[in-house]
Amino acid sequence: MSGQVSRGSVLPSEAALSRTHRASRITVRKALDVLRSEGLVDSRQGFGWIANSDPVRQSLGRFTTIEAQMSERGVKPGRKIISARVEIAEGRLKEILGEGELLVITRINLADGNPFARVTVWVPAQIGAQFSIPELEEASLYDLLGERGNLAKRLSRAVQTIVAIAIDHDDAKLLGVPRDSPALWCERITYDEDGGAKLYSVSVFPGHKTEFVTELVSEPDSIAPSGLRLVQS
Repeated sequence: MSGQVSRGSVLPSEAALSRTHRASRITVRKALDVLRSEGLVDSRQGFGWIANSDPVRQSLGRFTTIEAQMSERGVKPGRKIISARVEIAEGRLKEILGEGELLVITRINLADGNPFARVTVWVPAQIGAQFSIPELEEASLYDLLGERGNLAKRLSRAVQTIVAIAIDHDDAKLLGVPRDSPALWCERITYDEDGGAKLYSVSVFPGHKTEFVTELVSEPDSIAPSGLRLVQS
């Protein structure tokens, strides 16, 4: 086996490697086991073999962007716009962001040049339509809105919901992972200082590429963690 693969990327299956290199499955498995013993690859349920890399840690206790957290950890962030369109707010989006037109941006977030997450952002068109595609690829939407956005009040907080999923066909293709492999689906609603919702986003992260970290602090006179409610049986 020769050549280079990106850290965190999914390797071809053992059967595919066997065909490509005209080697038996036993030989391929032994070679992969040697690479695993050297810390270069690992096997994960749902993914098969992957090139080892440390997952990007995301703190849930800070209101910031993933790009900023990547930079702090020495990972180079990037963005690739997949599509940008305008649609009329309906259903839940209308409840969250209000009536009118929404700018919908779908992008791939990159970590050291490799696909890291698929992100779709909805923002009122009067706020976000002023930005060009090159600008949206060069800087995060948070940064652009802070610098030039038509916001009366600055963005100040967000509510994030995280759900474990099996990745679908489209996201698997965009992110270079097997269909139905483990992933994290993250919904974020971002509010300004007056409590108005200004952005709604959905991100999908391959399960082996990130981990979310939060600090739990005990409260006096309480045994229940913040955000949890005890139910009598």
